Amino acid sequence: MKLTLKNISKTYKNGVKALDALSCEITAGMTGLLGPNGAGKSTLMRTLATLQKPDSGDIFFNEIDILKDPLSLRKQLGYLPQEFGVYPKMTAEELLGYFAALKGIPSGKAKDDLIHYVLELTNLYDVRKKYVDGYSGGMKQRFGIAQLLLSGPKLIIVDEPTAGLDPAERNRFLNILREIARTNIIIFSTHIVEDIKDLCNDMAIMNNGRILKHVHPVDCIKELRGKIWTKNINPDRLEEAESAHEVLSSGYNRDDSVNIRVFSEHDPGEGFAIGQPALEDYYFAVLNGNLK
Repeated sequence: MKLTLKNISKTYKNGVKALDALSCEITAGMTGLLGPNGAGKSTLMRTLATLQKPDSGDIFFNEIDILKDPLSLRKQLGYLPQEFGVYPKMTAEELLGYFAALKGIPSGKAKDDLIHYVLELTNLYDVRKKYVDGYSGGMKQRFGIAQLLLSGPKLIIVDEPTAGLDPAERNRFLNILREIARTNIIIFSTHIVEDIKDLCNDMAIMNNGRILKHVHPVDCIKELRGKIWTKNINPDRLEEAESAHEVLSSGYNRDDSVNIRVFSEHDPGEGFAIGQPALEDYYFAVLNGNLK
């Protein structure tokens, strides 16, 4: 199972280049697409979901030419956008039945068993008789996964799905994605580094419409060993430190000092201590141009 993108470009009418000759290859499992807001992630997700066409380039899912034959892809596609609406005054069970009919699934025991299965998988079976428009944000996201699973998709795209979820709902949602990633390609778009660390076996860092790095998260940590240095400083000296060093991130301590994390191939001296690399360090180092 393979998704291949070759030189995908997209420029909007206002002159914004959202995708810039983007190329990558994605295989089965969970791939995290990580980047800041405005990096082009949502444009890429909509393009893969056949909701818009690029200006140039090619996209293949296995043997399907997505741009020439989008209908064939849609039969194998599940898409969960950042926000989606639901019909009011319809229970989860009723709404899934309606979606199943739209997907061409015939009525009968097989359809009822399928709805039961996706409700169980998404931990919504106990609230299947409740109106979906009254669900919490996390429950609605899980319902979104339930409805896309009705057609047994092989390519699943989720766009910023954990934004705004509380920690408990986030964990429930991520556990569902872990379960279904075993036999599918799932592309998980986010700007939250923690989501990638907890979930993905593959990662692509995106900015300015390009894939800057496509790596395994474990390899990121290995690449940074011996290159991350930390130090606590007075807040008044933060600007000075940023001028003198490649500061990746900074944060306040309880004593109101600021801990800075610096990228350097060598010991920067001045009281710095070697730090334990984190995925967030790698993300900022790539965005800052420290890693090519």
